[in-house]
Amino acid sequence: MQSKKRKFIVIVGSLMSGLGKGIVSASVGKILQSMGYSAVPIKFDGYLNVDCGTMNPFRHGEVFVLDDGTECDLDFGTYERFLNLNLNADNSLTGGKIFKRIIEKERRGEFLGRDVQIVPHLTDEIKGHVRMVGEKWNADVVLIEVGGTVGDLENGYFLEAMRQLAVEEDVLFIQLTYVMSISPGEQKTKPTQHATRLLSSLGIQPKVIVCREDEPLDKDVKEKIALFCNVKADAIFDDPDLGSIYELPLLLEKQG
Repeated sequence: MQSKKRKFIVIVGSLMSGLGKGIVSASVGKILQSMGYSAVPIKFDGYLNVDCGTMNPFRHGEVFVLDDGTECDLDFGTYERFLNLNLNADNSLTGGKIFKRIIEKERRGEFLGRDVQIVPHLTDEIKGHVRMVGEKWNADVVLIEVGGTVGDLENGYFLEAMRQLAVEEDVLFIQLTYVMSISPGEQKTKPTQHATRLLSSLGIQPKVIVCREDEPLDKDVKEKIALFCNVKADAIFDDPDLGSIYELPLLLEKQG
């Protein structure tokens, strides 16, 4: 019998950071687990540090230490608690780590005299890494969180790698956006529209949009986002303020 093809879910941001991509990623993973699928997370951070060990916690936030000693982003604490997994260094990918790997390969002559470039060498390395993680964990689904915002120089090459991966594999893109409320009952969709268009300009069309907001979207607001962002209305999910982050998987599942 032919084995089931592995799927990849890529979670990207929009025009501002700090919206909770890690919580959304972990929530999606928890829903998949509840349906009987195995899911493993990867997080990419664009900074050129190899890991978080030398970073000022007042600027970056508290460091989370994995079982193998890897010092990484605090989102990994969310992943481990939600998904009940003990992650390792392979699950954390930074700009510094991936560039260091490429330079070491070049010094060893592994590129056979070729001029080493962002495309294809760096993007191929990224694609190879996410595939390797999926293989090592024998996961049905690999969850890939892209740190930062759309349009950042720091994560542009990673988004390009994900665009290429979508041509070669079964990939679903989820975009987390912010729908602001200027006054009660007045929800603004323009930032979401611009964020999705910016992502589309990179060759990536999200199939799901998760809207971070103060309160659930009105029906006409959701239909407006669907129209201008080229996404079906039933693929737009609410992510409002909640009493506990552990309520989010239940809320997303309830929305279908």
